[in-house]
Amino acid sequence: MKIHEYQAKEILRKHGVATPRGYPCFNVDEAAEAAKKLGGKVWVVKAQIHAGGRGKGGGVKLAKSLDEVKQHASQILGMQLKTHQTGPEGQKVRRLLIEEGADIKKELYVGMVVDRGSQRVVLMASSEGGMDIEEVAAKSPEKIHKITIDPAQGLADKDAEEVARKIGIPAKAVPQAHDFLKGLYQAFDETDAALAEINPLIVTGDERVLALDAKMNFDDNALFRHPEIVVMRDLDEEDPAEIEASKFDLSYISLDGNIGCLVNGAGLAMATMDIIKLYGGSPANFLDVGGGASTEKVTEAFKIMLHNPKLKAILVNIFGGIMKCDVIAQGVVAAAREVKLKVPLVVRLEGTNVELGKKILTESGLPIISANNMADAAQKVVAAANGEKH
Repeated sequence: MKIHEYQAKEILRKHGVATPRGYPCFNVDEAAEAAKKLGGKVWVVKAQIHAGGRGKGGGVKLAKSLDEVKQHASQILGMQLKTHQTGPEGQKVRRLLIEEGADIKKELYVGMVVDRGSQRVVLMASSEGGMDIEEVAAKSPEKIHKITIDPAQGLADKDAEEVARKIGIPAKAVPQAHDFLKGLYQAFDETDAALAEINPLIVTGDERVLALDAKMNFDDNALFRHPEIVVMRDLDEEDPAEIEASKFDLSYISLDGNIGCLVNGAGLAMATMDIIKLYGGSPANFLDVGGGASTEKVTEAFKIMLHNPKLKAILVNIFGGIMKCDVIAQGVVAAAREVKLKVPLVVRLEGTNVELGKKILTESGLPIISANNMADAAQKVVAAANGEKH
């Protein structure tokens, strides 16, 4: 689950991480009011969407008068903001953050993620902060310093201070940077975050350390422990199909192809998408119905896939272990009938009760294309999506 920058900063402030003062706003009048409350002579008007690269896309503007605050707010609110993370369609801006201006002396980068290899949280920091951190990682990896954090002791004082010095924080600000990094780790750990990123972390003219931007994502599996974070979810920022799928405990991610995939198991779903690509097709989605899919679940999965106007064919690829092939077959038949399926449907079943499952499909009277293995299924669904007759 993702949250907005202003929400991430609220969490960080509770853990002693310094940020500029700011207020979230939903309209132009609120933006002007926020600037008045903040005082000063310079404000930053920032689009709030769940994507990076907002500055390059025109979603972050500097204002030097209240009139400019209003002008920028009216331009940014409602715009389709396109960044390298939104895709070509962009994301509509519905919220703003109005912040006090900052005296930026240096831009740095700090991030925390879970490293699955070491099964620990890793702190990454770089002297090269700002809009092109991805380029730094690709071209100058030696400029990114990493610390693997022992979960029993947390971020050690010496590690926090060493990283601060390595990325060029001036000696006077190192004690504050130490507290900043310790607070960031505490926030990450206590909220079950999957990502915490400060880009840029700035050193101000008077040598203070501030989180000028903040991004936090959370592990969905731990959200039951954090109702205070669940209320921050902004459904406007999420794909409606993915929201619908989550209601039925389906793992669904929209992609830009035209072949729908309904598979049980995340690994098999990934392999299915790979083999579709191998045979020249393009998957329309990732969809894992899980190990215990009911007829209702399969029907809902079909409905969600069929919302996609680009859909040209569907591949059902099931390996029956816990999930019995006859149950899936019944679900497929019921779903195809209920949604009055108009696109070609290729089904490959293997495993528990496979013969019974195939019999149900054959006797359904529906124009289902049966496949013997994954390669056969992929070839048949790609041909069907291209309009070739089976």
